[in-house]
Amino acid sequence: MPSRRHFLQRTALGGAGLLLAPLAGLHSCAPGTGRGHIRGSLHGANHATGHLLRAPARMPAPTRTEQVEVLIVGGGVAGLAARRELERQGLDPAQILLVELDEQPGGNSRAGRNGVSAYPWGAHYLPVPDVRNRALLDFLREAGVITGFDAASGLPVYNEYHLCHDPEERLFIQGYWQTGLVPELGVPPEEKAQIARFFRLIDELRQAVGQDGRDAFRIPVRESSRDAQFRRLDDVTFAAYLDEQGFTSPYLRWYLDYSCRDDYGASAAQVSAWAGLHYFASRKGHAHNADSSDVLTWPQGNGFLAEALRHQARSALRPDTVAFALHDTPTGLAVDCYDVRTRLTTRVEARRVIMATPLFITERLLATLPPDAHRALPCRRAPWVVVNLTVQGLPQGPGQPLSWDNVLYGAESVGYVDAGHQRLSLSDIGSRVITWYRPLAAPDPIAARRQAYQTSYDEWVRQALAELETAHPGLTPLVQRADVWVWGHGMVAPTPGFVWGAARAAAARPWQQKLFLAHTDLSGISIFEEGFYQGLRAAQQVLAARKPAAS
Repeated sequence: MPSRRHFLQRTALGGAGLLLAPLAGLHSCAPGTGRGHIRGSLHGANHATGHLLRAPARMPAPTRTEQVEVLIVGGGVAGLAARRELERQGLDPAQILLVELDEQPGGNSRAGRNGVSAYPWGAHYLPVPDVRNRALLDFLREAGVITGFDAASGLPVYNEYHLCHDPEERLFIQGYWQTGLVPELGVPPEEKAQIARFFRLIDELRQAVGQDGRDAFRIPVRESSRDAQFRRLDDVTFAAYLDEQGFTSPYLRWYLDYSCRDDYGASAAQVSAWAGLHYFASRKGHAHNADSSDVLTWPQGNGFLAEALRHQARSALRPDTVAFALHDTPTGLAVDCYDVRTRLTTRVEARRVIMATPLFITERLLATLPPDAHRALPCRRAPWVVVNLTVQGLPQGPGQPLSWDNVLYGAESVGYVDAGHQRLSLSDIGSRVITWYRPLAAPDPIAARRQAYQTSYDEWVRQALAELETAHPGLTPLVQRADVWVWGHGMVAPTPGFVWGAARAAAARPWQQKLFLAHTDLSGISIFEEGFYQGLRAAQQVLAARKPAAS
């Protein structure tokens, strides 16, 4: 899911450096609207800092030089995973440097905290992983998420505090909170039959194996079957596939569209059929005390995992630093890095560089290298808005009580999660934080991004509360604080032809054994597991490239 903490407003760019002024301060809603008592902050992807990449020639010249073995550009999950893996495989931490555009690492797994609770700013859960993903299991054990392995079955045992507690999810439909997210209340029998048929298909696809011996759908994507019978699903939209298969139930189609918007930030009419089916058929986790339908979550969402990655390595991590130019050298690459705080540029000379940045940023950075190093991979990036509401109470309607995941049927958002769900106290007294997510799945993501950046704090709060009031009448006076985050380039959307296209595969190839790439853009699916895998893959490529020199 891109400061991710503050918008920084650059009011001037001169030879002496940048004049920086934070845009994200205390905001308030308009008086006379019923929201005038609400205060909070407006945050977002550090697009202002990132836009410095558009004018690298105007950046300050380097005033110092340093040398490292490996430079990692980008501190999202992929960059953090690469840093950790390099150290685990024996590379001296003093020879590794990670630079990150924002003031905190984590990418779209960033999190925040106030006096009430920690809360997510983006990704907020991890499905119980496939037991074949040993590297991910090792990381989770080191993070305390896995407490051990069952002696008889060999299956992992998950920390019960990290497995999502009951009640897990509910859907507000026809004025009632039903259990689960698949519509049931008021669904005609013939549509229920369609829903059952769809999930029978998913069961078949979950078990399907290609002629190459690989699962049809698996995480990471790279482990999925390359058989044409499955790959051709990447050529059409999920919506077109559903039409062809006779899945026409409005209730089913709403649920499948919701699922695509939730994971990909795009609708079923925008993502490929392969991606739409992968969402369901790739979940094959199993554990001694959990199964594939269970998820791991924390008050801060996947910020917990990002922090674990960060603390499982010791090498230098330099935030608020913009890598803006790469230069080919006889011994590696030289990367000019601008420190937003000191307004000074350092030239980092590295034997290997891992670009753990979104591809639209990578493409700009590689422009100074020879043409065969360029990585052009046009992709749709889905904008999002996230609103964290601190509330003194949450009026409840009939049906299932407050759950971890709470979704409103037919809404433009994908619902909200309760950041306090994992706490042990059963008391509902006092304040809590709920995190409301809305993907901006418009036909034109560029226009949607521009509009999102132009939308005021008050308007985002108004939209969130207008929707939530339909399920929680009387909520607005109970809101103590509202903090808003706009993700302009939130995540890659797996549009038709992207996941299995030749361009994606070509973009992931190293260059001259000097330049390596790691990002979920190279998977086509922006989930934690893919970011983790991309980081490991790039780190292992770096280590393999070092072997001749090390021997």
